[in-house]
Amino acid sequence: MASRKILIVTGDFAEDYEIMVPFQALLMVGHTVHAVCPDKQAGETIRTAIHDFEGDQTYSEKPGHNFALNATFAEINPADYDALVIPGGRAPEYIRLNAAVLDVVRHFAEANKPIAAICHGAQLLAAAGVITGRSCSAYPACAPEVNLAGGTFVETPIDGAHVDGNLVTAPAWPAHPAWLAAFLKLLDG
Repeated sequence: MASRKILIVTGDFAEDYEIMVPFQALLMVGHTVHAVCPDKQAGETIRTAIHDFEGDQTYSEKPGHNFALNATFAEINPADYDALVIPGGRAPEYIRLNAAVLDVVRHFAEANKPIAAICHGAQLLAAAGVITGRSCSAYPACAPEVNLAGGTFVETPIDGAHVDGNLVTAPAWPAHPAWLAAFLKLLDG
């Protein structure tokens, strides 16, 4: 497997597992991974949230960890990266308001580079306008946004992943094994 350079775009209150696990797993298999957040510098942290499925009508939310960013959003050039990861949680709902973030997402989509989005990451895909005519999974509460953006929401088991070309999506962190395996396959392709 060739080493790739991967960008993770995130923000405060991203889902803890959905940033920590891909970041560590992708490093573990030999990729270079840069995690960035708009308006924050390398070495600064974001706060994460732990979302759990405990039988309520939706997930519960608890404080997570402080995650250290290792690159500066304002200094990255998306053309320098081979792939993009978009964690879920609450971060996508507000970083999608940043035009520069949307431009980064559009770069990966237009260049047909692998994109892995999980949970609420679909909100960022929808806001960037990159899922028109595409199918994707997401946390089920994001289905209306996927469909309104011209995509087709695919109901996927909580531990499953969906692949449509260069796009790998999943509903939530229980899908990490399937989601990351599908992403790694795209990276090797």
